[in-house]
Amino acid sequence: MSKLRTGYTTGACSAAAAKAAAMIMAGKNHAPDEVAITLGSGGGVKTVLPIADYSVFDNGARASVIKDSGDDPDITNGSRIVVDLFWEKDGDIVFEAGEGVGMVTKAGLSIKKGEPAINPGPRKMIAEAVREITDRPVRVRISIPGGEELALKTFNPKLGVIGGLSILGTTGIVRPFSNEAVREAIICLLDVAVAGGYTDIVLTPGNIGAKAAGRYFNVAGEQIVEAGNEWGYVIEKAVDRNVRRLLLVGHPGKLAKLAMGQWNTHSKHSKSAAPYIAEVAKGEMGFTTVESETVEGIFEAMEPEKRKRLSDLIAIKIVGAVNEKSGGEIETSVALVNMKSELIGSKLWSGPWIK
Repeated sequence: MSKLRTGYTTGACSAAAAKAAAMIMAGKNHAPDEVAITLGSGGGVKTVLPIADYSVFDNGARASVIKDSGDDPDITNGSRIVVDLFWEKDGDIVFEAGEGVGMVTKAGLSIKKGEPAINPGPRKMIAEAVREITDRPVRVRISIPGGEELALKTFNPKLGVIGGLSILGTTGIVRPFSNEAVREAIICLLDVAVAGGYTDIVLTPGNIGAKAAGRYFNVAGEQIVEAGNEWGYVIEKAVDRNVRRLLLVGHPGKLAKLAMGQWNTHSKHSKSAAPYIAEVAKGEMGFTTVESETVEGIFEAMEPEKRKRLSDLIAIKIVGAVNEKSGGEIETSVALVNMKSELIGSKLWSGPWIK
């Protein structure tokens, strides 16, 4: 198998475009085909990115880079990252959101409310790239044509980033199928909830659990954090942020893996929960389940009364596993739902969840 190809973040692309525009403005190069930038990974590592096009204004210049995410399925792969650079009369470097780049409207993120959604890592890379060319004050406007539509497919609307995408990237490098960006997005959701005053948080694997949480429990949308497959990581971060209560809502095909000690529930990193559930049913409740490769198949074939008893028992086991993982720091409740987002079993402590 050939080695997967790395790519570049929107932050690295923005830094390259900003440096190219600065070179044009400062008369260093009227049309650079490529520029070298220092990556944010430390150690002064440089890389060279091609410049797609450029133009000159009365008070500045524009340059753009086509985002190449390598072999990572990044939503912005192939997007044009455009930087307009303008001379300013005083100050240092001012950042501005152009077309397709969002604005931060909620507290809790690494960028303050009311600022362009250009993260600290990219801001640093862009500033260093520009300062290699000029010390004069400049305004940096970043645009991603089509970014507003793309952002609707990301966490941005829920995070309170409105009007477009975020300029991301700590190191400047996109590593194929890395979970770094996924973890960052999930923790942003958690931080926004905590900054909104919530210490009681709902964790779900995705849309099925989120839909059920809103249907059956007394929760606000901002309390719901989609943990995806990163359960161990998110629970540890919830402890760090002094979260008081957790309510886990999801399908037992995912959540039962926690009772098995599997804290990354992606199929590449964990085993199916179906054999475990069949074993619990037989060993602790005395009945045999149908042979099925899926948890949904096991539960669908059960009589309602047995389904409820087994689901409740699995929920209790999940609560025990999460309590151990959190060191007993967080009161945990669990609600299990089927693929139709219908409640099939639970272990709920009295508290704010109950309608």
